[in-house]
Amino acid sequence: MKAESSILLKLLVVQCLVFFCVAQGFDFFYFVQQWPGSYCDTKKSCCYPKTGKPDSNFGVHGLWPNYENGSYPSNCDPRNPFDKSKISDLVSELQNEWPTLACPSGDGYKFWEHEWEKHGTCSESVLDQHDYFGVTLDLKEKSNLLQALTSAGINPDDEKYSLEHIKDAIKESVGYEPWIECNKDADRISQLYQVYLCVDTSGKNFIDCPVFPRGSCAPTIQFPTF
Repeated sequence: MKAESSILLKLLVVQCLVFFCVAQGFDFFYFVQQWPGSYCDTKKSCCYPKTGKPDSNFGVHGLWPNYENGSYPSNCDPRNPFDKSKISDLVSELQNEWPTLACPSGDGYKFWEHEWEKHGTCSESVLDQHDYFGVTLDLKEKSNLLQALTSAGINPDDEKYSLEHIKDAIKESVGYEPWIECNKDADRISQLYQVYLCVDTSGKNFIDCPVFPRGSCAPTIQFPTF
């Protein structure tokens, strides 16, 4: 009887450890925001959401658990799918701050579903579905990228700006160095596309990035209108 109890206890411990490793096994988050003018100003183009053209402001792309070696977990818990009823009180804010630009036009739910199931489930021991979206919206408000840039004279006016000037303006405002991702328009002009900031495992505090993604931008990049 004691032997059976001991075996059962060991199995339970192993199961708990496996769950912990899957759900909590990450080192930090990338908080990623994208500039809609750059998303739309490519050969692929974009479609405005059913709620209409988004504001001329950075929109959330996602909050992504990552490892310090540069890799990341994904799709960690198929048993916990997206449930829109759990974020019903956040929908209006999500449509404003986390809009979809994919074609065909949507209401945002497909986008949010993808982000929760691919990325959010990998942090579910810290953040349930509602908290995952809630803390991401809080991070968006805290960072206020557009204000940081315009206060430094960097405006979405199709002009080109120094990459270092852009990074310095964001660091001055947020307190931490960002990583900038660029894309190219139909004329192959390098554009300010996405801004990565790093966040601790609580999802609440910006931190110095343990590692930056791969890739690079031109020394000067365009900040397109939207």
